[in-house]
Amino acid sequence: MTSLNRSAPKARPAAQRATTLEMVRHTCPDSAQAQRISESFGLAVVDSDGIRELHRAQLIESAVALKDGLAERAMQIHMQRIVGSFVGSAYGAGQFYSRSVTEARDLTTKLSNDYRDEDIEGPVGFDSRAQRKREFAADMGLQAHVLRMAAEGAVSAYEEITGETWKPYERAGAAAAAPSIDQKAASLQMSAFD
Repeated sequence: MTSLNRSAPKARPAAQRATTLEMVRHTCPDSAQAQRISESFGLAVVDSDGIRELHRAQLIESAVALKDGLAERAMQIHMQRIVGSFVGSAYGAGQFYSRSVTEARDLTTKLSNDYRDEDIEGPVGFDSRAQRKREFAADMGLQAHVLRMAAEGAVSAYEEITGETWKPYERAGAAAAAPSIDQKAASLQMSAFD
């Protein structure tokens, strides 16, 4: 039987990078891509601008209702947290969408497919596994897009309410370490894809 050494120091979790709107934009489909997904898979076309505007307007209306009871700094903190939740949700959806696309590509591409039967169409009336993965990825793409639009609307509302550009909250005591040379090089290389 092993005993737990309760006095052993706990390992500190690695500092997690705060989620930014830019990260959301890199992982979630934009309006043009969402349109292509909808058309290619026969899915409903979403009202991107309407979603963005609705969320912007709702947060502004909420701030107006709260303004008499909250000091300026309290309003800023409250709105920062709300916007952060929208941005975090969209980013999580974008990451899931990216994984779904990778799985769909892997099953669709013969070279990376270990299941050779997947190259064959499913029985009459049934979709192949690869087709189901592509359809799932399309659904996840539209969901990620919708959440991106909600996040963009929330960020826009924050700027209108506070007069400042929204930035993700980072704890003061958890200052991020300076990026390494490898991280800087990777960032520079990735910017080539933008």
